[in-house]
Amino acid sequence: MNRDDMILISVDDHIIEPPDMFVNHLPERYKEDAPRLVHRDDGTDVWQFRDTVIPNAALNAVAGRPKEEYGLEPQGLDEIRPGCYDVDERVKDMNAGGILASMNFPSFPGFAARLFATEDREFSLALVRAYNDWHIDEWCGAHPGRFIPMALPVIWDAEACAQEVRRVAEKGCHSLTFSENPAAMGYPSFHDEYWDPLWRALCDTGTVLNVHIGSSGRLAVPAVDSPPDVMITLQPMNIVSAAADLLWSRVIKEFPDIKIALSEGGTGWIPYFLERVDRTFEMHATWTLQDFGGRLPSEVFREHFLTCFISDPLGVKLRHDIGIDNICWEADYPHSDSMWPGAPEELHEVLERYEVPDEDTDKMTHLNAMRWYSFDPFSHVPRDQATVGALRRAAAGHDVSIQSRSHRIIDPSEKLEGYRMRARAAMKAAGR
Repeated sequence: MNRDDMILISVDDHIIEPPDMFVNHLPERYKEDAPRLVHRDDGTDVWQFRDTVIPNAALNAVAGRPKEEYGLEPQGLDEIRPGCYDVDERVKDMNAGGILASMNFPSFPGFAARLFATEDREFSLALVRAYNDWHIDEWCGAHPGRFIPMALPVIWDAEACAQEVRRVAEKGCHSLTFSENPAAMGYPSFHDEYWDPLWRALCDTGTVLNVHIGSSGRLAVPAVDSPPDVMITLQPMNIVSAAADLLWSRVIKEFPDIKIALSEGGTGWIPYFLERVDRTFEMHATWTLQDFGGRLPSEVFREHFLTCFISDPLGVKLRHDIGIDNICWEADYPHSDSMWPGAPEELHEVLERYEVPDEDTDKMTHLNAMRWYSFDPFSHVPRDQATVGALRRAAAGHDVSIQSRSHRIIDPSEKLEGYRMRARAAMKAAGR
């Protein structure tokens, strides 16, 4: 397939939330206590909610910036591309990157919205609903057909979470972000019947449970003095644990319509994982009492789990060992793993290397995403205007050049020391 003829839907991108997001959706009685964006004297912008301060980490919004500006230090909105937080500018960036549609994970509330869990359950629920309404009605609603809507969970209340899933499904949202390990966050594990109302609501509404890497809040480093490269390398490893935990759980057996996405988890590890679970089943099912109704765990995995990749040459090569109907593409805009605006070039090079036929390409680049998330962009964007080439022509003149945006360039040694301080604090909080 010619690069410009590809149609790209990304199932993993991110929002840097704008400061006015709660204005139109939070009841008046709660607005005084709502999270707010605070501009500091050092030029950074941070979200503040009661005693909690959440900075905009530089690695979360480096699209269009030189690698010298990568890091974990906080930054201001004026240091990042407007497309990170302005939906109209986001669509221009998507066009320039040849991306038809995008599913956007949250930033400051966390992937599971644990930040919103307060002693006032009505207020907490109002925050989740306000965020979801802003995301669905304003962010996604501003450009129909360009965004797959995603909802935050009510992570602290399974019944209320189920009700929210049903509420947003009526608004056309069939995607829920969640934790890869709720037990690590102090909530019941996936194996607990506590979550049954949620599983039932997901099945009833055809909503996908998205467990994103890092969503458990666990720091994936073996020691406090490990370099940050260890943390970055190991980030996807928690998703492997989540996949195993869910595959062997009662959830898969008792809720046969459940759909789970392993967001930003990559695909190259999956063929070995599937071999391993089948071997485990063969050798141990007689005493662990696992029963998949005459099927292998690998077969059950392909019925319930969606995987995604950015370029992942090994995963593309082994796509049929994974399951061609279980793979979606992602751009990860505006995070540091993203190749925006050159993602189509990177992806096309991998597809050509392994001589991927058009049928397989279409499934991985957009058809699987449309099917899994009950999303039809072509009801709003004609197919001939949805290709990489057509979108880029529509973006003619939009500036995508690499630009320095930081107020100051921080020495790498200072960045490393800042990382170590945060790692020590995280490990202390985790009792390590």
